[in-house]
Amino acid sequence: MTAVIPLLPAAADGCASAPVLKERGQREVFCGLTGIVWLHRKIQDAFFLVVGSRTCAHLIQSAAGVMIFAEPRFATAILDERDLAGLADANDELDRVVNRLLERRPDIKTLFLVGSCPSEVIKLDLARAAQRLSAQFLPRVRVLNYSGSGIETTFTQGEDACLACLVPVLPVSDAPVLLVVGALPDVVEDQFARLLAQIGIQQVSFLPARHSHQMPAIGANTQFLLAQPFLANTARALEGRGATRIAAPFPIGVEGTTAWLHAAAAAFGIAPDTVDRVTASARNRAVQALQRQRETLAGKRIFFFPDSQLELPIARFLTRELGMQLTEVGTPFLHREHMAQELAWLPAGTRLSEGQHVENQLDRCRAERADITVCGLGLANPLEAEGLTTKWAIELVFTPIHGYEQAADLAELFARPLRRAALLQHDRASPQAA
Repeated sequence: MTAVIPLLPAAADGCASAPVLKERGQREVFCGLTGIVWLHRKIQDAFFLVVGSRTCAHLIQSAAGVMIFAEPRFATAILDERDLAGLADANDELDRVVNRLLERRPDIKTLFLVGSCPSEVIKLDLARAAQRLSAQFLPRVRVLNYSGSGIETTFTQGEDACLACLVPVLPVSDAPVLLVVGALPDVVEDQFARLLAQIGIQQVSFLPARHSHQMPAIGANTQFLLAQPFLANTARALEGRGATRIAAPFPIGVEGTTAWLHAAAAAFGIAPDTVDRVTASARNRAVQALQRQRETLAGKRIFFFPDSQLELPIARFLTRELGMQLTEVGTPFLHREHMAQELAWLPAGTRLSEGQHVENQLDRCRAERADITVCGLGLANPLEAEGLTTKWAIELVFTPIHGYEQAADLAELFARPLRRAALLQHDRASPQAA
């Protein structure tokens, strides 16, 4: 099969005006410190110093899987009982730690002081500390600050806060440029850069860049495309610097990637036929690659717990390109402006929820008993014990899923648990059949 999946007819509005169930209550998500796990790999000369507790240190180390033969570019300045009780000057201690760190690691060009729940509880002013330390170490090292606290946030907002704190210090340029915003695996970034160049957009930058000296310059002639759906604060900061957001769905799946590239081309006056010609072979390869997973996924019902804010674009991909049925799509926060196209592409009548009240959502999940449930690690094992097939939501953040070449890999993340469940069911039934 080589036919490309068509875009949504203009007359349909899907869930654009659908009601959204607003929920508030107990939450089951990681905190924003988790974003360091992929950001420290992306910005290769940056260092992330978490100012937090031993719990923060354990989280980052266990989540990142520190390698024995490589020094990680993150650490925790641990707040102990003396700091929390106000018996020590936390700023003096922080200065001492930073000086020691930069002496030991002269390769660091950007140092992020990352706030945590403990540092915010004791009102430690890390923004002022960053200004003080940056004045001391510039131009060799720039020191910035953002919050990775898990209070009333979800874990992908750590990236949003990090990129938003970069925007004020980006250089100024009035040159026309397309800025792709969102941390992407290098292989995906290279694919997008190649496609955009072939389409005819030569001036393309990425935020974040791979090195501090490569951070993009922005200005009134900067137009930016969001590659990740959880960057509301970064988008607002860029607009505050005069940049213009290009409205588009997100580059997930064949359809989303094609529409995303079309939106970029239209913003730079490039005809749609050029995009179609440049992307034809990649689109057809991706459609063919999806057929095997479609055989497994078509008709299967799926339930999304709110976790990463990737839920809507992935739900759109699964239902429109793979034929899955959506029982509920939960998301931690719903930015209607950024999600306008995604909402329009969801099937009318899809149940949408924003925020989390985990007990209520568990009740609905158990009542639905969908074929597969997308949820956090804390819920997956208990639900598996109840006989439900689950997919760890955090895998969707750590795995390359954007673009044509990754579409089949994304589908495989959902097909694999279903095939595993079918094999287990077959194994359980075999002795009875014998």
